Amino acid sequence: MAGPGRHSIGEIARASGLSVSALRFYDGAGVLVPAEVDAATGYRRYSDDQLRAARLVAGLRRVGMPVAGITRAVAELADPPAVRRLLDEHLRRLEDGLADARRELSRVHALLDLEETVMTSVTLSAAALAAALAAVRFAACADPELPMLGGVLFETEAAGLTVVATDRYRLAVAEAAAAVSGPPARLVVPLPFVDELRTLLDGDGPAVLTLAPGTLAAEAGGRRIEAAPLPVDFPDHRRLIDLGATGSRRVTVDVAALRSAVDAAPAVSREHNGRPFDLTLLALDRAGALRVAAEADWAADEQAHVAVNREFLLEALDAGGAGQLVLELDGPIKPLAVHGAGSYSVLMPVRR
Repeated sequence: MAGPGRHSIGEIARASGLSVSALRFYDGAGVLVPAEVDAATGYRRYSDDQLRAARLVAGLRRVGMPVAGITRAVAELADPPAVRRLLDEHLRRLEDGLADARRELSRVHALLDLEETVMTSVTLSAAALAAALAAVRFAACADPELPMLGGVLFETEAAGLTVVATDRYRLAVAEAAAAVSGPPARLVVPLPFVDELRTLLDGDGPAVLTLAPGTLAAEAGGRRIEAAPLPVDFPDHRRLIDLGATGSRRVTVDVAALRSAVDAAPAVSREHNGRPFDLTLLALDRAGALRVAAEADWAADEQAHVAVNREFLLEALDAGGAGQLVLELDGPIKPLAVHGAGSYSVLMPVRR
């Protein structure tokens, strides 16, 4: 029998719900090391506090927390708020994984639906489609070595159409309300088709998109154009970055005023792959207002909050529309997000 305040491995197993073999594993991994080990018999003895820790390990194991996370939780057991933060982080990971699984299952359902319905029809305002395309076209990739990015993603959901473009250094997403008939569709539309389609969208009437495997068509203003989608797998834009992360700061800016400040700021030049480009350094003052910082601020690592390609920033401001936009900043190594009405774009930061 174990002594006062001490429990055998069998007693801990029964009281915690962990098996004896699991307890031995967590001992070997350094997660839950017995308070005592008999030198002669090798019998393990656990304290009352370790019984509580064993119950915690059992619960975290059941919800799939990795061993590293369980180790941190046991180490922080005397600090419940710290353990609760670990639990919240794990829950967010589980929720993100569930969202990814739902999207993937939706695509699988779409593949199964192809046996019954192979065409998706999208009807929306020509003006709304024109605005969505204008909000993302600037970010499309023109590099022939990256064919998977050489177009604009058209993705349908029940509520409408999402269009996405990225060239790895920036990403733009826009949504437009639409009536969608047919299974969910996800096609990469070649840029020549996008540019020709934009020339049709100069009226207030409807536009109709027909999306199907191997073909796509658009009708607007009494004209119809057709093309074949690109046979590539566009990356999942939802996983490229983590927008709205904890700690990010949002500031509302006037587009015209910010553009003027960017234009007036002294050039900060850099070079990438033999190509020169100018930077814009954005900073928040103590009052939380946005300003265009000088290069000395960036060099001192004191005031500059994020540095981005100047041309990319101006294009993102233009794509966001006139009036006011919301900029989301999360430090010098996180992307800069530019939020407009029904769209957003993301610019990758430039490191020192």
